[in-house]
Amino acid sequence: MKKSILIPDSFKGTLSSKEICNILAKSINKHFPECQIISIPVADGGEGSVDCFLSALGGEKIYETVKNPYFEDMQSFYGIINNGETAVIEMASCAGLPLVEDSKDPRKTSTYGVGQLILAAANRGCKKIIVGLGGSSTNDGGTGAAAAIGVKFYNKWGNEFIPVGGTLKNIEKIDVSGRSKAVENIEIVSMCDIDNPMYGPTGAAYVFAPQKGAGKDVVAELDNGLIRLCKLIKRDIGIDLKDVPGGGAAGAMGAGMIAFLNSKLQMGIETVLDAVNFNEVINDADMIFTGEGKIDTQSLRGKVVVGVAKRAKIKNVPVTVIVGGADDEELAQAYEMGVTSIFTINRLPEDYKISKLKSKENMEATADNIVRLIKSLK
Repeated sequence: MKKSILIPDSFKGTLSSKEICNILAKSINKHFPECQIISIPVADGGEGSVDCFLSALGGEKIYETVKNPYFEDMQSFYGIINNGETAVIEMASCAGLPLVEDSKDPRKTSTYGVGQLILAAANRGCKKIIVGLGGSSTNDGGTGAAAAIGVKFYNKWGNEFIPVGGTLKNIEKIDVSGRSKAVENIEIVSMCDIDNPMYGPTGAAYVFAPQKGAGKDVVAELDNGLIRLCKLIKRDIGIDLKDVPGGGAAGAMGAGMIAFLNSKLQMGIETVLDAVNFNEVINDADMIFTGEGKIDTQSLRGKVVVGVAKRAKIKNVPVTVIVGGADDEELAQAYEMGVTSIFTINRLPEDYKISKLKSKENMEATADNIVRLIKSLK
């Protein structure tokens, strides 16, 4: 091999995408010391997304004091790439679930800090902002972020307030006329890997709020608030978000990004591939290595492996996939989409509780065996 591309997703709870890149690079260097290796660690928009972009493209991490989910000051950050042209924000950095610890309550948490980061990047002169939607503690439909950039929300008494999940039902009017001019004419892309709608049985509240601390009654309350918000967005802004796929992402932040920031929702892997100019990078590659925790139905809906394989297929570049596990029923479709071969790292029939503790050594062994095989065929 003269050139190889490493672009794995993380193995949730065991190996980060950067760790996997390092393991693969070590094996390739051992057997093909002259091989050019391009590492592109991938994150899905949640925690670690900024670091992945910076690792792949270089750039700078900028620190800002913003509000946490409970409106307390905290230090957060965003990344600057492409010579300062593009900012990367992960909403988990200031609205993430780990930040609320034992005080989970999606009725009270806010995305206000995310809006502050967006505004800071815009004021810095960035022409494009990528926002990762994932790992949030919120269910406010992005109203907090909207308030931070100047959108005003009024209750029935005409008083302005910053809505949270539990007070969406109190909104009577939305006024976007005061939205900061700094965010105008900026391309904003939201990384979103789910297609859940804003509300309803498969919406933000019913599917995701329970893991954020909401009981059955609270879920219904939150869903009603999102219904209210959706109706007002249609009336006051002129955008109907009722059936928009991905509107329910991150506590309906997906819907809020569209309504208040004119954002485009895009699969995370597509955002990454565009940012790194993947179509050009792979032109003369001998092999692409990718992978994720498990190949399953979700994988075929546009996750990392399939996103990479589809583009590689156009360029006729082989794709080796390394995974923790694979659903046999999905393998045929993966091959049709451009995957060349799939290898699982688990070498013994062990329970996941045991095998996950061996993930690093299993990955090292699998990577070494694959590269040895490639070397033997040259």
